[in-house]
Amino acid sequence: MQLSDFFTDYTLRTITLGTAILGAICGMLGSFAVLRKQSLLGDAISHAALPGIALAFIITGVKDRNLILIGALISGLVGAFWIKGIVKHTRLKSDTALGLILSLFFGFGMLLLTFIQKMPNANQAGLDKYLFGQAATLVEQDVWVMAVVTGVSLFVLLLFWKELKLLLFDADYTKTLGFNTQFLDILITSFIVIAIVLGLQTVGVVLMSAMLLAPAAAARQWTNNLAKMVALASMFGALSGVVGTGISASQSNLSTGPVIVLVAASFVMFSFVFAPNRGLLARAIRFRRNRKDLNLKKTLTFMHHIVRNHENISHPHSIRILNNFHGFTLKTLSVLEQRQFIRIEGDQWSMTEEGFTEATSIYDQLGQTDD
Repeated sequence: MQLSDFFTDYTLRTITLGTAILGAICGMLGSFAVLRKQSLLGDAISHAALPGIALAFIITGVKDRNLILIGALISGLVGAFWIKGIVKHTRLKSDTALGLILSLFFGFGMLLLTFIQKMPNANQAGLDKYLFGQAATLVEQDVWVMAVVTGVSLFVLLLFWKELKLLLFDADYTKTLGFNTQFLDILITSFIVIAIVLGLQTVGVVLMSAMLLAPAAAARQWTNNLAKMVALASMFGALSGVVGTGISASQSNLSTGPVIVLVAASFVMFSFVFAPNRGLLARAIRFRRNRKDLNLKKTLTFMHHIVRNHENISHPHSIRILNNFHGFTLKTLSVLEQRQFIRIEGDQWSMTEEGFTEATSIYDQLGQTDD
């Protein structure tokens, strides 16, 4: 596959644009699911959409894409609000409710698909593509629908940005300000359901939750700012769609949906390791730096303990005195000398005024901590 194929191949261009838009809207709305600690919501809703797909076909008898997606939307919304009803009116927690709805709806959907397979109807073939997705079936109309939904979602987010931001971080305070938290909750949940339904044709029921959560999880590692997180998640999602489609198109035996999910997962893994603040590498560097600083402070305070009994703090002392001290290394002494906290002449060391002042401040801080 070459870059020029994107401009000349209608199918490739349509699939690439569709997956990019899908990734962008999933990243944008998935950020709210991640921050609301509803990571399983996408999984539950995508599985809850399966009975709607099957019932739409059973009722109409035709495999019309629009009717099937409407059925999936209705079923997904029912599942989402059942989850909220269970949490609100029972003592069950949200993770339990999510698991119940996921298994109940998915089991019912699989039962209906088995029933459909035994129906004497030639139109039944191909419904199983909604389980794992089939991006090759995307047409230009689907891309336009995705683009319109993405535009509407962005407009609604900007319109209710302050309210949604308050709801994310302090729902009780949002309610005391007079905002309708129930309306805001229904609003964001509905758009998440719509985004999931749009992605069923491309990624499928089984993998759709990863498409919703992976870009947001990756973006969360890079920033604490909500606006930046939403923007980064949208970018990661769009890139996952474009790169995944490109990789899939380069090989004849690779399904587009799973490849897109794997690319999104690679963004998550990269972010987990290399993000500047939360990344594992940054944490390891900070840990090592803190351990070095601790050794420096331990050595400096030990020297302070030795020299404070002398009227002249620059009185020379043998380095051998430190040999039995576990916090001491030759490198530590070298660093202390570079910082002009001590002076070393041969095998003798003495403390400078700066070093004595620094060690005294460390003692004072330790005294305040003990208090």
